Amino acid sequence: MPHSPSHPSVPDRRGYFGPYGGTFVPETLISSLTALEAAYLKIAQSRGFKRKLNSLLKDTCGRPTALTLATRLSARLGAKIYLKREDLLHTGAHKINNALGQVLLAEKMGKTRIIAETGAGQHGVATATAAAMRGLACRVYMGAEDTKRQALNVYKMQLLGAEVIEVDSGSRTLKDAINEAIRDWISNVNSSHYVLGSVLGPHPYPLMVRNFQSVIGKEARTQIRKAEGRNPDRIVACVGGGSNAIGIFHAFLDRPEVELVGVEAGGRGPGVGDHAARFNGGRVGILHGTRTWVLQDANGQIGLTHSISAGMDYAAIGPEHAYYRDQGRTKYVQVGDDQVLEAFETLCRLEGIIPALESSHAVAYLLTDEGRPRRGEVVIVNLSGRGDKDVPTLHAEGWLAGRAPGGLA
Repeated sequence: MPHSPSHPSVPDRRGYFGPYGGTFVPETLISSLTALEAAYLKIAQSRGFKRKLNSLLKDTCGRPTALTLATRLSARLGAKIYLKREDLLHTGAHKINNALGQVLLAEKMGKTRIIAETGAGQHGVATATAAAMRGLACRVYMGAEDTKRQALNVYKMQLLGAEVIEVDSGSRTLKDAINEAIRDWISNVNSSHYVLGSVLGPHPYPLMVRNFQSVIGKEARTQIRKAEGRNPDRIVACVGGGSNAIGIFHAFLDRPEVELVGVEAGGRGPGVGDHAARFNGGRVGILHGTRTWVLQDANGQIGLTHSISAGMDYAAIGPEHAYYRDQGRTKYVQVGDDQVLEAFETLCRLEGIIPALESSHAVAYLLTDEGRPRRGEVVIVNLSGRGDKDVPTLHAEGWLAGRAPGGLA
């Protein structure tokens, strides 16, 4: 049974969650980060800002999202499996919660230009959407490998008025997109705000993103108590950088009876460059301004990663996740690409829901021997996004070819 650690509701004044976090950036960004923290604490905590953000999330984006009992999946597993339906949000994923919050903050700070990075494209689409809503210019950096497997989202960003910059350096994925976005920000700090998409980066980003995403857990806590009269036994979420997971975990951290499980990308296997499971092969290091668990080689060079889903293909994990793991409050597991595809098909055929490949990692864990629920257990899976973006890739790679039509037993 997980215990309830003595944990801070916010990081300390230096931006640390225990030994993780901090601000490891060029000197030219220190003043901008200090100003961002001051603006966030003053503006984003005001009643007027919260009222505006909540109104937009409700009237434009579709909050609160449903908590859906997956009846056929539940019957198959002999438990009650609830899906927190972030896939039903405007733009198709939880990313709009943070993107809209940061763009509103940037507008209040007098910024006229928005910079973002994206892997699976959902954060890029959400940021481009929020920038269009507020009339701000937007540039999104995306690895060349990801622009190929997420071409639909590239087109969406362009339709929304964003300039999409293809990054052809390094591994040509999310890590490299973040590198370029930070370089842009350093060159344009006076006019631009960098909307970082996960609970990563230098302080105050892990704090800000966590708080903007905490709406997921607040809703889920109220909804599950209404549905079941109690808290769930377990919450499961995929963990790339970790924003959807920390968003739903946060409301339950003080409830030790609720097990919190994050699912990392096991990819093709345990070999170097074959996965993105930071807690299964990584060690403590610094990446993109924060101290956390990182996949790296013996010389400290950032390791290559792989995942079938672009949004999970990142070498580091949010510092708050590393802290709660040390405390024993959260648990992290891995599932492989083949298991993810099985879970993707299972949810399609049993529930009529096409999930994002990222979210399919969370479903996949419940189908493993280790993760299979106990009979009668109440589980919430954070369905962080929908899979429209992944269907063209799966189709192009012939994944559906020759598969038998019809539902699963």
